[in-house]
Amino acid sequence: MFRKIALAFSLLALALGISATAVRAQSTPEVKEKPAMYTYASIWTIPRAQWGEMAKSDAADTDTMAKALASGAIVAYGHDTALVHTVDGPTHDEFWSSMSMAGLLSLLDQFYKNGSAANPVLSSATKHYDEILVSRYYNWTPGSCKGCYTHGAFYKLKADAPNDGVETLSKNLFVPLFEKLLAAGAIKEYEIDTQAIHTSAPGSFAVFYITPNAEGLDKVDDAITDVVKNNPLISPAVGSILDSTGHRDELTRTDATYK
Repeated sequence: MFRKIALAFSLLALALGISATAVRAQSTPEVKEKPAMYTYASIWTIPRAQWGEMAKSDAADTDTMAKALASGAIVAYGHDTALVHTVDGPTHDEFWSSMSMAGLLSLLDQFYKNGSAANPVLSSATKHYDEILVSRYYNWTPGSCKGCYTHGAFYKLKADAPNDGVETLSKNLFVPLFEKLLAAGAIKEYEIDTQAIHTSAPGSFAVFYITPNAEGLDKVDDAITDVVKNNPLISPAVGSILDSTGHRDELTRTDATYK
C-alpha cells in the first residue's frame, strides 16, 4: 500500500517536473497555503413555479451581504442557479466567505434576525442543506460579476491516499493551472474546498472556478487538455489516489462580488 502511494506521488512529481522547471524559470513564487477562508453555502431545491420569487429573495439579501462586505466581516458573496439539473437536486444556493468563522456566522445571525431565513419562498423548498467549507488555496480578481458561470468538481480521495493528498494536488496541479488562467482573465475566482464542519465522510473535496463568460469554460477545458497532453503521467498518478466513483460536476449561473 505504501509503495503504491509513494509511486503515485513520484509519478505526479515527475509528470509535473517540466511545469515546475518552467515556473522556476519565470521566478514564480512557490505555491503556499493561504490563511483559512471559510464559506457558508445555503443550498435549496426550489419548485420551478417559485423561481421568480427566489430571485426576489436573493436580491433582498444582496443589500445585507454588501454591507457585511463593506464592514470587512466577509470577503465575498453571491448566488447560484443550477444550469444542469438533476432529479430532486439543488436549484439555487446563496454563499458568502470570510477570513474567520466569527465573520462568517455574524452574517448568518443577521439573516436570522432580519427574518430572511424564514422567507416564505424558502419554505417551498423540497430539499435544503447547508455547508461550511474551508479553503487554503484560492484567489480572485476583485469586483463583481453578473451572469458568470461557476464550475464545481467534487472528488473523493481513496481510502489509502495520504493525508496531504489535497495539499499535494493543490500545490502541484490546481493552483499553477488556475493562477495562469486567472492572470489571463479566463477565470475570475478559484478555490479548493474541504468541509470545515463535516456533514459527509472525510476525504472529500471540491474544486470551484468562476468564468466571466461561457468562453471561459472552453479556455479552462483547453488548458486542462494541454496539461494532460504535455504531461501524460498526470492522469494515472492522479487516478491512483482519487476514487472515481465519488466524482461529480455541477454548472451554475452566478452573481458574485469579491473584495
